[in-house]
Amino acid sequence: MGPHPAVAAIRLAVRRVLHDVLTDVQRSTENDPAPPAHEQAPTPLVLVACSGGADSMALASALAFEAPKLGIRAGGVTVDHGLQPGSDLRAAEVVVRLTALGLAPVESVAVRVGRDGGPEAAARDARYAALDAAAERHSAAAVLLGHTRDDQAETVLLGLARGSGIRSLSGMAETSGVAGRYRRPFLHIDRQTARKACMVQSLPVWDDPHNADPAYTRSRLRHEGLPALEKALGKGVVEALARTAQLSRDDADALDAWAAQAETSVRDATGLLECAKLYALPPAVRRRIVRRAAIEAGAPAGSLFARHLEEVDRLITGWRGQGAINLPGKVVAQRQGGRLVIRQG
Repeated sequence: MGPHPAVAAIRLAVRRVLHDVLTDVQRSTENDPAPPAHEQAPTPLVLVACSGGADSMALASALAFEAPKLGIRAGGVTVDHGLQPGSDLRAAEVVVRLTALGLAPVESVAVRVGRDGGPEAAARDARYAALDAAAERHSAAAVLLGHTRDDQAETVLLGLARGSGIRSLSGMAETSGVAGRYRRPFLHIDRQTARKACMVQSLPVWDDPHNADPAYTRSRLRHEGLPALEKALGKGVVEALARTAQLSRDDADALDAWAAQAETSVRDATGLLECAKLYALPPAVRRRIVRRAAIEAGAPAGSLFARHLEEVDRLITGWRGQGAINLPGKVVAQRQGGRLVIRQG
């Protein structure tokens, strides 16, 4: 008798990602010198980021099951954000659970959460910084994240609410980070499947109270917004939003590639952007070039919204002698002699 369907689904998703990781490792080492005959090539290590919740515990169990069959070492990292009393004890419990699954190395990393961008963004920044450091410390080939199709739907709706354009609607990528470090095997699996997999395997899970706290935007969206949409539009909203994310990502990738090719043709000999040449480009391509220039000048990507780009775009398409535009990160955009100059103020 085979595993429960929920368990089979999560294992298959993880198996596919691990095959991709192995392929990427092999490609990256093709030109490396062969190790001496008495030494074996290092075995790739894949880490799972685990909070102790149902999604990441299901992911950890699937990794522990699938990795040895592919000759991959499997480890785990849990991040203690220090935002709740006893968070250090819960992190220690997660370490025990991951170790019991057979993962090694396993560690808990405590972080200090700042205030920039609001509590949710600050916690996310601190978490990814800790995961990056852990991946570097252990020379991990990849870090698996337990984001589900439901998380993807929420991300798309949050992007829509911000009005940040098609890239925000594309949600989370299956592969992201430096050299494709982060992998999200569950973006096509719903949250209930992950929870069911934990239940049938008798895996203990911890439900973060922040996920039900209405003080957090994502929590309100999860418990109020999405249920209201499903009540008004019928079932299938989550699946449709996840599908929208993939279609939007395909379109955004194509437009990004177009903008990258076009950028060199709109700069003068000194590297400044020429407004007349920018004006001749389609708006979607032009604004991508402007956004990239703003980020290169020091504007934080996460704080650069559509309204900022629209204001800068008017320096190109609706020039009436207006003054400089202030952008996040103390970056200033202004038109000078037919050139668009974006730099630190």
